[in-house]
Amino acid sequence: MVWAPDTRDTLLGTLRVLETGPRGLTETQAESRLLEHGDNTLPFERPPSWSRRLVRSLRDPFTMVLLALGLVSALIASWATAGVIVLLVVTSCLLRSNGEHRADRSTAALRKLVATTVTVRRRDSEESEPREREISVDQLVPGDVIKMSSGDLVPADVRLLRANGLTVHQAPLTGESAPVPKEAHDLPDGEGHLLWQGSSVASGTALAVVAATGADTLLAGAYQAPDRRPSAFDHAVHGISWILIRLMLIIPPIALVADALVQGKALEALPFAVAVAVGLTPEMLPVVVTMALARGSTVLARDGVIVKRLSALHDVGAVDVLCMDKTGTLTQDRPVVSGSVGPDGRADPEALRWAALNSFWTLHLTDPPTPDPMDEAVLGSAPDLGDAEGLQAMPFDPVRRISCALVRTDGRHVVVVKGAAEAVLERCAMSPWQRARAGEVASALAEAGARVLAVATAECSFPHRLGEEDDLVLTGFVTVIDELSPEAADALAVLAGRGISLKVLTGDSPATAARVCRELGMKVEAVADAASLTPQALDRATVIARCLPEDKARVVTMLRAAGHTVGFLGDGVNDRPAMRVADVGICPRDAVDVTREAADIVLAAEDLSAIDRAVVVGRRSTGNIMTYLRIALSSNVGNVIAMLAAGVALPFLPMLPVQVLVQNLCFDAAQLAFAFDRADPAVLRRPLVLRPGGILRFILGFGVMNAVADLVTFAVLTWVVGVEGEPGFHSGWFVENMLTQAVIMLLLRPTTRVSRPLGFAAGALAAVGLLLPLSPLAGAFGLVALPAQSYAWLLLVSFVYGATLVAVSRRRDRNRGRRRPSAPRP
Repeated sequence: MVWAPDTRDTLLGTLRVLETGPRGLTETQAESRLLEHGDNTLPFERPPSWSRRLVRSLRDPFTMVLLALGLVSALIASWATAGVIVLLVVTSCLLRSNGEHRADRSTAALRKLVATTVTVRRRDSEESEPREREISVDQLVPGDVIKMSSGDLVPADVRLLRANGLTVHQAPLTGESAPVPKEAHDLPDGEGHLLWQGSSVASGTALAVVAATGADTLLAGAYQAPDRRPSAFDHAVHGISWILIRLMLIIPPIALVADALVQGKALEALPFAVAVAVGLTPEMLPVVVTMALARGSTVLARDGVIVKRLSALHDVGAVDVLCMDKTGTLTQDRPVVSGSVGPDGRADPEALRWAALNSFWTLHLTDPPTPDPMDEAVLGSAPDLGDAEGLQAMPFDPVRRISCALVRTDGRHVVVVKGAAEAVLERCAMSPWQRARAGEVASALAEAGARVLAVATAECSFPHRLGEEDDLVLTGFVTVIDELSPEAADALAVLAGRGISLKVLTGDSPATAARVCRELGMKVEAVADAASLTPQALDRATVIARCLPEDKARVVTMLRAAGHTVGFLGDGVNDRPAMRVADVGICPRDAVDVTREAADIVLAAEDLSAIDRAVVVGRRSTGNIMTYLRIALSSNVGNVIAMLAAGVALPFLPMLPVQVLVQNLCFDAAQLAFAFDRADPAVLRRPLVLRPGGILRFILGFGVMNAVADLVTFAVLTWVVGVEGEPGFHSGWFVENMLTQAVIMLLLRPTTRVSRPLGFAAGALAAVGLLLPLSPLAGAFGLVALPAQSYAWLLLVSFVYGATLVAVSRRRDRNRGRRRPSAPRP
C-alpha cells in the first residue's frame, strides 16, 4: 500500500487508497504498517566508520606522493627513509580521520535536539472509540490521523481532512517567506490540500491523514541531489601534487645522468638520486596541512561551529563570493509593522488602531485561539486600543483572505475587516476613481518591499453575519516587513571588509529583497530575476530574486565557472542543491536535517558573525599552510640545485644520503611549528587560496637565491676556509644548510611577529646544526668538527643571506600591494 500524491484525488479516494478513515488506525494496524514501512526517519547517509575514513585519507594526493617515494626507497633498500615516510603518512592519516570522525559525532548529536512527538488518533480495536495521544514522530505510519496547530512541525507528508484558518511556512522547502494558506477541499485544485514534511504550521489548526513517511516523503527525495563537486582546496591540492611529481620525475634522473657522464658512477649515485627526490619533497606536508586544519576546527568547535570536512576550512578562507538566502539569514522570519497610512497614502495611525482591534478580538474570541504572526506583529506595534468590547470574531479565512471582528465602541457596533488589499478593496463601497487610487497606493507599498494589509470598517447591527460585508469604508493600509536580524548589518559590513562579495538569492520578489539589503547597509548595485539571469547580469547583481532551488544551484555554478570561490549559506531543503555545488556549504545548527547533512560547516546559530570567525580561522590555517609550502619547497629546490651542481663539480657526493635524511628530519620537525604560527593581519583582510602557479613562481625565485647561498658556501669552504676531504665538506654544508633553513623559517614569512613555538623550533634547528658535528653522534652521520673560523664564515653567509631575503621580500610585497585591487564594499 503506497500512496502517490495526486492533486485530483478526492478525500474519500485518498482514504480508500490508504485503507484508513477519520477515526484513525487500530493499534494492531499501526504495528503491522510500522513493520512494513519502517520508522518515520529520513534516510540519512551513514557516516563512514573511523577505519574507513583512515583508509580514505590514503587517497590524498600529497599522501600518495609520499607513498610513492617510500616505495622507491624500499626498493633500493633505503629502509630508514622508507620508515620515516611511512611514519609521516600514518600520522597524517590518523589526524585527519580523527578530526572528521569527531565532526560526524557532533552532527549526529544535533539530530537529537529536534522535537519528536505528534498527536495521533488511534483505536484499541475496531469497535473502540478513537482516542488521541502523543507518540514519537518516528512511530507514525501511513494512514495515521494526526492533529496539528500553530507552531507544530509537519511530521510527514499528509493530506488535510479538516483545516481552520490554516497557514503553513514552506520556506525550508520552497523559499517562500510568507505563510501559505491551506484548505481541506474534497475536490482539490492544485496542492492546497497537501502538507509536506519539513514545513511548519504558522497559524490555525488541522486534522490530517498521513500519506507518506520516511524514505517515501518529498523531503527524503532531496537526498538525491548531486554529490559535492571538487572544491577550491581539491583543485589546489591536485595542482601542487602535480608540481611535486613533475619535479621528482625530472630532477633525480638529471642527477643520475650527470654523475654517469661526468663521474662515471651512476649506480653509486642511485641512493643519492633517491635522497635528492626525498629532499625535494616536503615530507611533512600532509602532517602540517592536517594539523593546521585540525587546529582551526578545534578553535571553532569552542564556539559551537562544527567543521565536518577539514579541507572546508581552506575553502571558507578562500571564499570571495558568499551567496545567502534572505529568510532566516538576513531576517528573523518574524513580521513587524513598518507603517500605517490612510487611503491617500499619507501616514495615519488610525488604520493600525483598527487593525489591532481586529487582531486582539480575533485572537481572544475564536475557539480554539489561532495565533497568527501577522496579528502578533500588529498588536506589538499597536497604540492604545481604548475601551472597545469584542462581540464576535472570524479568524483569517484563506479562501476569503480576510479576518473579521465585531466590536462595540462609543455606543456603536462596528465590524472591522482586515486582510489582503485586493480582498478588502473589493468589499468597499467606492467610486471607480477611489478604487483605482487605493489600488495604486497598495501597489506602491508592495513595490517598496512590504506586505500590505488593508483595513476597512462599517457600522452594523448586532448580531451580525461576519464575512459577507460589501459596503465597507476603507480606513487605510498597514505595511508589514520581516524583522531584520539584529547582528546582520554589522556582520555583513565585516564580511565585505574581508574582501567577500555578497549576493542574496531568494524566492521573494525583487522589491522585498532589495529593501532588506538596503536597510542592512548593503550597496545594491543591481537586482536580477533568476529566470532571465545572464553571466553579465550576475556579475553586477547583488540580489537575485524569484529563485527556485535549481536557480540557486545554477547561480553558484556560474560564479564558479567565472573563477570565483563560492560559499553558500542556507537552512532549507531548497538550498541543498546549491550547497552541494558550492566550494563550501554553510548552515545553522537548526537547519532542516537534510540540509545540515549536506553542509561542510554547521554554525552554532543563525549568526552571520560566526561566518566571519570561520573565515578568519580558515585564512589563518591556509596562510600557515602556504607559508610552510613556500619555505619548505624553496629551501628544498635550492638545496637540490646546489646538490646537482656540486655533484657534477666535486669528485665525491656533496652530501651523504644519511645526512640528507637527518637534515630533512630536523627541518621537517621544526616546520611543525607553522601549524601554530601567528597570522599576518594582511592575510586576514582578503580571500586566501592555495594557487599552484603562484607557489611555483615563489619557490623557483627564492629557491635560486637559496642555491646561490649554498654555492657561496661551497666557495667559502673550498677556497677561504680550506676544508679538506669529504667529511669536512659534508659537515660545513650541513651546518650552513641548518642555519639558512632556520633563517628562512623566521624571515621568509608574511609577518615579522614570531610566535613562541616557531621561535623555539628555529632556535632548536640552528642549535642542532651547530652542535651535531661537535657531539659524540657526529661519527655515526659522517660529520666532523670544523675549525673555529669556519663557524664565523658560515654565520656571515647566513647573515648576508637573511638580509638579502628581507630586502627582496619587502620589494616584492610593495609591488604586489600596488597591483592588488581594493576590496569590494557592501
